[in-house]
Amino acid sequence: MTISRTCGLAVVLCVLSVAPACSQGESAPKAVASGAVPAGLQTGEAKFKANCSGCHGAGGAGTSQGPPLVHKIYEPNHHGDAAFQRAAANGVKAHHWEFGNMPKIEAVTPEDVDQIIAYVRWLQKQAGIF
Repeated sequence: MTISRTCGLAVVLCVLSVAPACSQGESAPKAVASGAVPAGLQTGEAKFKANCSGCHGAGGAGTSQGPPLVHKIYEPNHHGDAAFQRAAANGVKAHHWEFGNMPKIEAVTPEDVDQIIAYVRWLQKQAGIF
């Protein structure tokens, strides 16, 4: 092996070994809840699937279109229930993620959002977020 090839390999290995330390410090979301959704949350689950999962993913795990809601950023002490209500009613400017702005969701009522929130909070609790 030549010196330049050895140095190149050393640089690649060095970069690969420190890359995890350069992340934003945000751990990946934990596994989405397993098992049956409680009966009292199934309406919220259905409304989430119909209105939110296209961007926020199945079980709130996120997609290339929107962030995961099963993430510590969205735990109740950081993004309370009122933040979810405002986001649905008014939309939200991108501030934690680089997915772009969230449009308002005209198809949901505040009561619908309450049911969606209950479902999302259950998912978060199942994932150990709080």
